Amino acid sequence: MRRSVAVLVASAWGVGLGGTFGVLLPVLLGYWQLRDPLPYWVVAQVAGGVLICLGLVPIVSTFIEFVKAGGTPVPAAAPPRLVVEGFYRHVRNPIYVGFLIVLAGQALLFGSAGLAIYTAVAWYVGAAAVRFYEEPRLSRRFGAEYQQYRHAVRAWIPRIHPWNPPLAVERRLPADAN
Repeated sequence: MRRSVAVLVASAWGVGLGGTFGVLLPVLLGYWQLRDPLPYWVVAQVAGGVLICLGLVPIVSTFIEFVKAGGTPVPAAAPPRLVVEGFYRHVRNPIYVGFLIVLAGQALLFGSAGLAIYTAVAWYVGAAAVRFYEEPRLSRRFGAEYQQYRHAVRAWIPRIHPWNPPLAVERRLPADAN
């Protein structure tokens, strides 16, 4: 896939999915209303803003890694190789983890118990998607390479020290992928 097309597809996918589940649904559910449920809640609101910014980092970084690998996070336009660079060296699901951090930040920012519950439901739905769709698909597509990665890197709790893949896993794109 041409890099410019991959950037457009990945960006549209990220804005569409992230915008729908990270902004539109919480707004429609009435969760985006500033509340001060406890005294000095402003400290929690600041922490929420920081979490939102921090959660966006692995999401954006991971999208960049997909584009560099010649594909996108969209399953129909996935890269031709297993992506194990960047945040993937710490956790197998950095997009989901980043999204959950953003949602938790929103719950703090808006002082919303509903958003905290929404975050828990989002984790449950994401975990089910990973377990029953993504992992079997990646196992079929990449076989032993994915199994080795899966055993070395946890799904939801990031490693402190990055995983260093063996040379067979850490292969580079062909020159014509640009």
